Amino acid sequence: MGDGRWRAGGRALFRVIAVWAVSTLTMLTLAGLLPEFQLQSDDGDSFTRTALTAAWGAGVFGLLTALVWPVVVRALLLVPALILGLLVFFLNGSLLLIALWLTPDGRGAADPETAVVVAAVMSAVASATSTALAVRDDNAYRRRLSRLADRRRRRRGDDGGRSGPPGTVFLQLDGVGHDVLRHAADRGVMPTVASWAGATHRLTPWRTDWSSQTGSSQLGILHGSNHDVPAFRWYEKERGRVVVSNRPSSAVELQRRAIERTGDGGLLTVDGASRGNLFSGGADQLALVLSMAARRGRANRSRAGYFAYFSDPANAVRTAMSFVAEVGREIGQSTRARLRGDRPRVGRGGLYPFIRAFATVVERDVVVAAVIGDMLAGRTALYADLVAYDEVAHHSGPHSKDAERVLERLDRSLALIAKVAEHAPRTYRIVLLSDHGQSPGETFEGAYGLTLRDLVRAGCGLPVSRRAGRSRSGAEARDAARHALRTALHVPLDEEGDEEGGEERPPHGSDPIVLASGNLALISFPDVPGRMSREEIDRRHPALLSTLANHPGIGFLLVHSEQHGSVVMGRDGALTPVSDLKDGDGGPLADFGPGAADAVRRTDTFPHVADIMVNSMHDPKDGSVHAFEEQIGSHGGLGGEQSQPFLLSPFDVTPPVGVGQELVGAEQVHRVLRRWLRECQGPQVPIRKPEITRPGGQEQEASPASGHPLPDPHV
Repeated sequence: MGDGRWRAGGRALFRVIAVWAVSTLTMLTLAGLLPEFQLQSDDGDSFTRTALTAAWGAGVFGLLTALVWPVVVRALLLVPALILGLLVFFLNGSLLLIALWLTPDGRGAADPETAVVVAAVMSAVASATSTALAVRDDNAYRRRLSRLADRRRRRRGDDGGRSGPPGTVFLQLDGVGHDVLRHAADRGVMPTVASWAGATHRLTPWRTDWSSQTGSSQLGILHGSNHDVPAFRWYEKERGRVVVSNRPSSAVELQRRAIERTGDGGLLTVDGASRGNLFSGGADQLALVLSMAARRGRANRSRAGYFAYFSDPANAVRTAMSFVAEVGREIGQSTRARLRGDRPRVGRGGLYPFIRAFATVVERDVVVAAVIGDMLAGRTALYADLVAYDEVAHHSGPHSKDAERVLERLDRSLALIAKVAEHAPRTYRIVLLSDHGQSPGETFEGAYGLTLRDLVRAGCGLPVSRRAGRSRSGAEARDAARHALRTALHVPLDEEGDEEGGEERPPHGSDPIVLASGNLALISFPDVPGRMSREEIDRRHPALLSTLANHPGIGFLLVHSEQHGSVVMGRDGALTPVSDLKDGDGGPLADFGPGAADAVRRTDTFPHVADIMVNSMHDPKDGSVHAFEEQIGSHGGLGGEQSQPFLLSPFDVTPPVGVGQELVGAEQVHRVLRRWLRECQGPQVPIRKPEITRPGGQEQEASPASGHPLPDPHV
């Protein structure tokens, strides 16, 4: 035992000396390259004296970074996340200037701008060196994880040891369809997934509801009900409001309705953690949860997950540098796609490179680090959403090389989480799942030269703008970044937590409101209370329904008829009562796969089903659809891979469904996941109605995993 401690201490001392030496060499190299950075007196010094100055500066900088940085970051807890990301570099540069000021005889000096660059490079090099040495020493890596776990167990009062029932980690790969995952595993793009599938885990496809998007699916998975969620965005006539699933005020209202309908708090109610999701699932531990972001005041800790990660300066610098690299990668990829003349293609300029980098780097790193912290803390049930693939697939295509590279990086994150599970204070079962897939295809506007809104206005005899306006993207990461930026700029909120002047309040009048959700669109007439009938639409706008139904880019319409009840309208005005719908019988839903009829029938019962529900065409030969938004990979309606996500579950839990049965709908997925938690003797989801704070409330939110340095999510 004593010899082991001496060997461990010797290896630790060696790593410290090695990192110090590399940092010293880095500082000497930068002093030779940057004229504004000097390590010599004005009269010049010998190389030995300069090297000693560099060693002193590197040592003091490393010591300040280890001791001062976590305290400074914690003091800045209320600083918005994007502002903190900028402060990372300047704080690091300030520490370097202090280290140079402390060098003997004041030989070290640098301009503030140069100090920022030098500090960033030195932090990155030191982190890479330390990580490389730890990776080569498996025992050191294991001890590091064990120390973190022990620290958390002592804080919780646990006696240590891997005992008790296993915990469960639910990892959602946003937008990754069943076929995309299977092909990525087969081609070696995702080796971690390939090593699980068939060996330790079973791969099960499941079918979404008509609304194949994160708002509907994740609400059903986490809270057991997605009733009355007809799309990603829809208009509620009685409130005169547009509900948008990834807006904080809408997310908290949808969560409240689901809890009210089911009578329980959600999947994660007991000892659970929710990371990077739209909804909380009833968890006590929350980080980057959108339904909590609507709350105002100092009690709002929806951004706290950023600080737990950025409290380690190496994390901060590494993520910042990866962010910049990802922006450059996107600019290069989009430029090559434009030069090659790739089709289909959408615009990828403006802020999109930064939004993509936020989703694929910042959000991924923070969520993975939070999950690692939860596992080392021994929490019972974790649910985390990784949105990187979904964001890139929207703009590059679900089967593109760009999206494939994102899957490679996500697989490395899965491997790291699996590695950490070996050192957690309890065993963990890792369940991988997705909320929907994506279907490729040219946009509706790209294929036909006008937006659906313009087509609707033309059918109503209303003026049509010469230049078609773009529909906003429904990508999950876009509003997460947008909300962080809004917080940083202190944009005022209205009484429901949305930006003043935002799209939640459509203009008053009788003009139809057209809202796109991927290849699903909803048309509402705001001046008509309740659901407008087909006959009333024909009386007011005789050409509208026939214009839509006969357009080649539209698959079918759902409307309500005074004479026939709800009907699906296809080519040439053919009407099929919803009660008579069948799959694959040559009817209006023949091209939309199994389960389409039941999905349409269910949505037809929702109180907020639109006056006209529009689903784009679907070509079963290549699986393509036409998005009504600026997306060449889309989801939200029926047609193709978007309706078939996956569930990858360990063999040591019961099969999701019996032999010959299908897993249909997010609500059924919720029941399966809850059953697995009970099998593990984990949290019993209580039947109760917890209080959910509406926008503007002051309810305290639990802090995420502590801000101790975590294993590098880039390994």
